[in-house]
Amino acid sequence: MDFGIGFLSTNIMLPILDFFYGIVPSYGFAIIALTLAIRFAVYPLSASSIRNMRRTRIAQPVMQKRVKEIQERYKDDPTQQQQAMSEVYKEFGNPLAGCFPILLQMPILFALFATLRGSPFTNINYTADVQIFPKEQIELIQPQVFSTKTQNIYIDNGVHTPIAALLPAGNKLVVGQKSAIEFQTPDGKSLGDLVAQNPESNIKPTWKVTKGAERVNITPDGTVEALAPGEATIQGTIPGIAANTGFFFIQALGRVGATGENGKIHWDIVGMVIFFGLSTYVSQNLTNKSPTKNSDANAQQQQMISKFTPILFSGMFLFFPLPAGVLMYIVVANIFQTVQTFFLMKEPLPENLQKLVEQQEKEEKRKEGRDKLPFERKRSKKKEKTSG
Repeated sequence: MDFGIGFLSTNIMLPILDFFYGIVPSYGFAIIALTLAIRFAVYPLSASSIRNMRRTRIAQPVMQKRVKEIQERYKDDPTQQQQAMSEVYKEFGNPLAGCFPILLQMPILFALFATLRGSPFTNINYTADVQIFPKEQIELIQPQVFSTKTQNIYIDNGVHTPIAALLPAGNKLVVGQKSAIEFQTPDGKSLGDLVAQNPESNIKPTWKVTKGAERVNITPDGTVEALAPGEATIQGTIPGIAANTGFFFIQALGRVGATGENGKIHWDIVGMVIFFGLSTYVSQNLTNKSPTKNSDANAQQQQMISKFTPILFSGMFLFFPLPAGVLMYIVVANIFQTVQTFFLMKEPLPENLQKLVEQQEKEEKRKEGRDKLPFERKRSKKKEKTSG
């Protein structure tokens, strides 16, 4: 039994998706509601990570100085060094502690991502590799049922079930032999029977030979005929019932890529990628915003990363395209993260870190005072008007 990403997707994500679709019969709305529900569920974990990152960034200069002193002072005493380091982490917090909440929420977010990449939002493909032998070798072949991996398929709105593609005669055929590929549930129900039980369903699987077209022929009903010895690959596709469904400016939730086959630009995809980049830029600036002015090399490096990260990730979605429904989930989650970061960055700091901030502000004011020459007085506005 699968207790991983597939289990979370089937037993948590899809029921929530069906629940919201039952409230408002719109898969676009269901995606937004599902995304927000999951983001609120993992809010304590993500908030803990953001708080830890903020505290670490403020305490980093002092921590680095303390750690260096401890390493030099106790370089010959590992036990004492470890104890002193523990005291530092106890005072300012462990920088690695922010990674733990992120790791805890990753399986849930991956399951949500996998849910939106499957049925009903995209077409689901099944692949069957077949071997064809000469008629003379028929006695050497022992028929054995061949089955593909089971995948969750939406038959109709709110109706989904695990389905696999089966070759009852096996995937080893002889020239001239015919065998029908069937879509079945684990308990033996055929896809045709499931469609018949849901009159509003218009699912009709399609077939094509992706390798070795000269060796096999397949009819629209899934009957395979072996033509010549060799290997061949057959692909069966069950359409996603919401793949061509639109939502506001998105023309199709299953649409993939910023351009179509004819080179036409998909502005709905491009718009979401741009909006993702802008929201990432805002979120990065909020996260890396320092309570004091900082012109050291680390601060400048963080500023450069904040500028290039949104461009890098946005470009990635253009070169490695995702379905429109998945992009919508990413954009909504990014907006949620940005708003969450905005409010968390306004929270009061612990007393020891607040003292550090005040101390850094005093040092910066002192530096600014030293940088100004004592004989350079500001001209009053009255004198400037008179001289003008």
